[in-house]
Amino acid sequence: MTKSVYIHAGAHRTGTSSFQLCLHRNRQILSGQGLDIAYPGRDGVPDGRLKLQLPRPRHGEKRIPQCADKLRGHLGRLSPDPSRGLILSEENIPGPMTHFYEGRFFPASAKRLAALAAALDGPPRHVLYVLRPYDQLYVSAYRKRAEDNPVPPFPDLVPHFLAMDRGWPDLIVEMRDILRPEQLSILDYAHRGTSSALLAGLVPGLAASDLVEPDQVVNLSATDAALIALQRRYHAGESLSREEWKSVLNEHAENRAPQGVAAFSDADATSLRSRY
Repeated sequence: MTKSVYIHAGAHRTGTSSFQLCLHRNRQILSGQGLDIAYPGRDGVPDGRLKLQLPRPRHGEKRIPQCADKLRGHLGRLSPDPSRGLILSEENIPGPMTHFYEGRFFPASAKRLAALAAALDGPPRHVLYVLRPYDQLYVSAYRKRAEDNPVPPFPDLVPHFLAMDRGWPDLIVEMRDILRPEQLSILDYAHRGTSSALLAGLVPGLAASDLVEPDQVVNLSATDAALIALQRRYHAGESLSREEWKSVLNEHAENRAPQGVAAFSDADATSLRSRY
């Protein structure tokens, strides 16, 4: 797949769904600039068709070529014209967040990046990755998973978070050395700015002033009260429909008082921030 590829690779919990909504809102402008777009259909973002099937920790090296072949064909169907560029946005390229609970920081990332690199048949023009401090990331990841799944109490997981086997520098080195992008940009979440500005920074020739910023915010976290209510039902064995889930979130949306669902002690937060 030899074409100009621009990758927004996340990270998780840094506004990726909002960025993908920005891609959707500006799809006509981007198409006019010779750019196709590919992103997953999570969190209600329309027209998401990207489905990455990349190696998991249990898979051996032999799975890399198989995944690469499937992904090459998939991307070719999403963007068949080799003369057009492709903007790809997917936070799960390094892997899901579930392994944080085991003290493992994206354990299959090298194999997943190798499969993506092979599928692209050439270095991407630009890879953009937005980072946030570990304490913020782990709290936000926990809250996100708690919206849809029964989870252990946060204090039970703190030792795993504090003993994480590696961190951002290791992952970024892999992105640099495996994907070998012409440009690699790392941005702190606090300086992320708008999604339209992020998009303009990803692709040369785009101006944020020419792009439309989404008029809605997607993937907002549930309140503590809503998470407590959801966890009570999940641990009772209930499986909620999407409408039932939304009803719980809406019922507790105005109760924004912190109730201790997920928080590090000052000492633990300071320790994690010292690693950032």
